[in-house]
Amino acid sequence: MKKTSFITSMLVGIALLASTTAFAKDTVRIGVEGAYPPFSKTTKDGKLEGFDIDIANALCKSMDVECKLVKQDWDGIIPALLARKYDAIVASMSMTDERKEKVAFSNHYYKSPARFIHKKGMAFEISKAGLKGKSVGVQRGTVSDKFITGEFGEGVDIKRYGTQEEAYLDLNAGRVEFVFADAFVLLEYIGSDKGKDYEFVGGSYSDPKYFGEGIGIALRKKDTELKDKLNKAIAAIRADGTYDSIRKKYFDFDIFE
Repeated sequence: MKKTSFITSMLVGIALLASTTAFAKDTVRIGVEGAYPPFSKTTKDGKLEGFDIDIANALCKSMDVECKLVKQDWDGIIPALLARKYDAIVASMSMTDERKEKVAFSNHYYKSPARFIHKKGMAFEISKAGLKGKSVGVQRGTVSDKFITGEFGEGVDIKRYGTQEEAYLDLNAGRVEFVFADAFVLLEYIGSDKGKDYEFVGGSYSDPKYFGEGIGIALRKKDTELKDKLNKAIAAIRADGTYDSIRKKYFDFDIFE
């Protein structure tokens, strides 16, 4: 009698476990930076916020998976993906040929040019001659870093920083004369109290040689199924209005095209 009761209990337990597994959602781990406002930032209480964060959560919802956000410094963001610390990167990453040698990308989810900012009221010509001997701050390892190095490197004092915030701190302190970065990121800064004394100078830059084909989600090359799901999810949130609703929280203009 006890043996029968024990077997019955085991069968019930197995059935319950199977039922729980059947209804459990898959988890997709998303690598994010958390230090690139308005696309991602970390609040004082440690919460992650920003356009990239909202997009990542919306894509997971569309794919019907649980979203686990994993914060990672920019310098190690691709190595950590390849080391399987997470499954995809949603961190405003430009889809360049150099990066495509290491990772695969989804379709783009926004596009942005790059620009210079400088102290207001001080006119400078943005050219090799105009920037000769000047100091320019960039975030290390970004497309902005590649562009400045490739196009202005010989005559410019390039100062590289681990985060965009560090570049702003040196700009405010007078240790660097210009900052070059994503125009939408700089727009956030010059619209803030800390950046109110600075303005855009020169034109916009979007040469595919440096800036690639827009901003996409990076994945390991073999993860073709996840790539397909993400592409479908990007299309889905564009079609149902979710994307535009998120975009309006941060920008009053189109950033997709």
